[in-house]
Amino acid sequence: MTDTPFVSTEIATQPELWRQVSSGFAQYGGALPKPGQRVAAVGCGTSWFMAMAYAALREDLGQGETDAFAGSEFPAGRQYDAVVVISRSGTTTEVLDLIRTTTQPTVAITATAGSPIVELADETILLDFADEQSVVQTRFATTTLALLRASVGQDLTQAAADAETALTIDVDELAKLEQVTYVGSRWTLGLAHEAGLKQREAAAAWTEAYPSMDYRHGPIAIAQPGRGVWIFGEPPAGLIDDVTATGATIVHHADLDPMASLVIAQRVAVAKALALGLNPDQPRSLTRSVILD
Repeated sequence: MTDTPFVSTEIATQPELWRQVSSGFAQYGGALPKPGQRVAAVGCGTSWFMAMAYAALREDLGQGETDAFAGSEFPAGRQYDAVVVISRSGTTTEVLDLIRTTTQPTVAITATAGSPIVELADETILLDFADEQSVVQTRFATTTLALLRASVGQDLTQAAADAETALTIDVDELAKLEQVTYVGSRWTLGLAHEAGLKQREAAAAWTEAYPSMDYRHGPIAIAQPGRGVWIFGEPPAGLIDDVTATGATIVHHADLDPMASLVIAQRVAVAKALALGLNPDQPRSLTRSVILD
């Protein structure tokens, strides 16, 4: 394709959107869980991975017990003070079914005004300014996570600045890697899963994602020259040495906020798709929302 894909433009807006939800947090914060509450975070695909990141971060910061589930896997009998449901389209079957059947308080984060989730959820946070034309999610997901990070007291100033740096980094060589495995720990594990999904969606590429510590329990066997291991957050002791011994390329943006490293991964996915002659805005077999009969 000759025109700039929508997703490239959307990726570039992320630093400003993170600043927007962080500085304007007061208008959203009242709907989000309070410290000490027991919370479930739910989504499908990309939204599930953002839920995973939020859940681990909220717990690690002492905000309260927080679980994350794919929409289809929510345990109906478990009790929570709040269920945070993330859905860009507000039409995904699994999350709508969950909201319809649960009696627990629900908070929906969506990009689509007038969608079914707005009517069904007890509270709704509308991030319509972060909506996307591309099927592949980038800025809505990270803007949602930026909002959730602000809700647990994190300052996104440096993250946004790092994301601007991420937009300037050359990704051509990274896009040439035959295969990439993404690893992370606690809240960055969700980012690792999301980075892998971006390449699978946009470029139909072979990618995997694992907890950093678990990577050496088998997955490292595929590491070799021409392939990569992308590390989000602080690597466990010895991991970099073990990967180096395989000849695989190590990708670790130690000086950037992990969400900024995800921005680089998004750009790599698009670059790889374009190099293969694929349209990253319209991945094969995918639609904006999964709606089941």
